[in-house]
Amino acid sequence: MEIIKQFKALSDPTRLRLLFILEHFELNVNEIVSVVNMVQSGVSRHLKILLEAGLLVSRKDGSFMYYTTNKNGYNRELALLACRQLETDPVFQEDLARTQQCITLRKNKSRRFFQTAAPRWDRLKKKILGNFNPTLVFEPHLQEASIIADLGCGTGEMLAALLDSGKRTLIGVDVSPEMLEQARLRLSESPNLELRIGELEHLPMREQEADAALMSMVLYHVPEPEKAIQEVYRVLNPGGLFLLVDFLKHNQEQIKDIIGGVWLGFSRRQISGWMDRAGFRLKHVESYPVEKTLTLNFYLAQK
Repeated sequence: MEIIKQFKALSDPTRLRLLFILEHFELNVNEIVSVVNMVQSGVSRHLKILLEAGLLVSRKDGSFMYYTTNKNGYNRELALLACRQLETDPVFQEDLARTQQCITLRKNKSRRFFQTAAPRWDRLKKKILGNFNPTLVFEPHLQEASIIADLGCGTGEMLAALLDSGKRTLIGVDVSPEMLEQARLRLSESPNLELRIGELEHLPMREQEADAALMSMVLYHVPEPEKAIQEVYRVLNPGGLFLLVDFLKHNQEQIKDIIGGVWLGFSRRQISGWMDRAGFRLKHVESYPVEKTLTLNFYLAQK
């Protein structure tokens, strides 16, 4: 009986620790080892038991396997019940603090890349995009949007195009001071434009502040992509549109040497699952081949 397998999986203190941290974060084996301070073989054995019980799911990204709790399984309530019972335990809170340090390391790696890449970003991006222009894909869907947020606006290339195309309020958000400085150099002063610094997982925006939110080749840089999508939902008005362009899942590690990134793209299933759990209704998906045999997927979703 499946229920017996699940209860057996939860009967071990170490597996409860793994379940708890993986409810909050998606981690690879090396990161999990650093959090629980166990040998890798022991961690892998416990992960296998939780996977077989249907309490965890895994996905491969390059040479790493990442694990998180199963957010869609029929036993979801059992995992939530277990995690709620553990929230106030100091051991589990210490695990959570160490896990946050792993996420911080991911963020710092991305920020270091943009410290040096910001002045060259448009040229680097061209090596991958070729003649593909995401603004041309986004623009037809933005005709009725009065307030548009470009999340991960980078050097402001898309903001410049949108600023020229009509009177509307534009908000650009990026975590990199160096990228925002390039955006300020590119963009002229305008009462309809505001640049803000902040993480996409914690947007510096009010609830229901925008009519449309854009992410163009950004999500693969974000250490916690699902949290970023949840934040997009928070800042959009009811009926607001979320327009996302990002890489289809690939295995070309060398691409990171050109344009950085935490992830090697995402499958349609991943993106649609994150959007669905956030509350979005996915309306349209379209694919565009670009350089290096890569593919960009365009997702149009509505709150």
